Amino acid sequence: MTRTPDTVAAPNRDNGASIQIKDLVIRYGTFTAVHGVSLSVAPGEHLTLLGPSGCGKTTTLRSIAGLERPTSGEIVVDGKPFFSSAQRIDVPTEKRGISMVFQSYAIWPHMSVFDNVAYGLNVRGQDKATLAKAVREALDLAQMSAYADRPASRLSGGQQQRVALARAIAFSPRVVLFDEPLSNRDAKLRNEMREELRTLRDRLKITSVYVTHDQEEAFAISDTVVVMNGGRIEQIGSPQTIYSQPANRFVADFVGSANIVKGRISGLGSEGPIRFEVDGYSIRAFSPFTPSGSENSIAIRPAYIGLTRKGDEAPDCNLVPGTVAQRMFHGDFVQYRFECPLGTLAVRGSPAELLEPGSEAFAVLKPEHCVLIRD
Repeated sequence: MTRTPDTVAAPNRDNGASIQIKDLVIRYGTFTAVHGVSLSVAPGEHLTLLGPSGCGKTTTLRSIAGLERPTSGEIVVDGKPFFSSAQRIDVPTEKRGISMVFQSYAIWPHMSVFDNVAYGLNVRGQDKATLAKAVREALDLAQMSAYADRPASRLSGGQQQRVALARAIAFSPRVVLFDEPLSNRDAKLRNEMREELRTLRDRLKITSVYVTHDQEEAFAISDTVVVMNGGRIEQIGSPQTIYSQPANRFVADFVGSANIVKGRISGLGSEGPIRFEVDGYSIRAFSPFTPSGSENSIAIRPAYIGLTRKGDEAPDCNLVPGTVAQRMFHGDFVQYRFECPLGTLAVRGSPAELLEPGSEAFAVLKPEHCVLIRD
């Protein structure tokens, strides 16, 4: 009988390793793929590099593994330099003790599940008894013990994912890197595997760095998200901070949907909300940074806007009158197009209370959800 994660005791492992990347630059000829990236990963932290294709996230990940040689900068794991251009250090991949799960999983179809998981240990010359114990523990944790003797060619996509994970953790690495491992899977399987990935990493207390272009995936599995664009870091923060307080227009647009409202700052209080004016209409807004006064945009997430027929239900909020121009039913939510003095706002509401197109209403905007952004 296969044991579930709740009944399997995790092997004794140290906490994950810390990672520091400083001023990392990676060039290919005249093209610069990574521009001076600096970031830190705490022991046991799950950090995700999020961004569009070509933003430098995978190149950064591969440099941690030693699969890409940086042009300059420094990569330090648990206080040990793995790469340093100043000190002329470049530790070979096989000596870094870092494991990696690839997009393709790299499962050997002619081998059994057991032999796939044991492959890395065999390469390291592990004795048979220790190897067998480590493989059994890894298969238990990945819920694949019952499939140990099955040919890898007869596995489903989800089972291949579990085998790749078991192989990655079999030799007790303190850092595991994930290169978009769920990108080729259907939506249902991605959701299931996100939960399994997070549960397994939390149990092992390993440090992990994950690469994806999927915002929902990044938010679901991460302690910290690093948003990248054009080889540079746009913002670092918790999933909640990245979503609710985007640093600039790129982050607001890329991470979920956002209403970008143009205007000007009309009042800078020493404490509390600022005043933001849109074509003569003033609302209170929040600034996550010290504004210079030149910023001219705020971001408002559709999910953070309420619509009400009455204008006296939220005294501490901005109440903006307008008209429901369109309603679209999406099952779990309803998307409205709301015309008001701030422009046309996308609003996400509950399907339990519907507003009819053409009806008058008020947008309820909490000041902390009207976030000033850098352009």
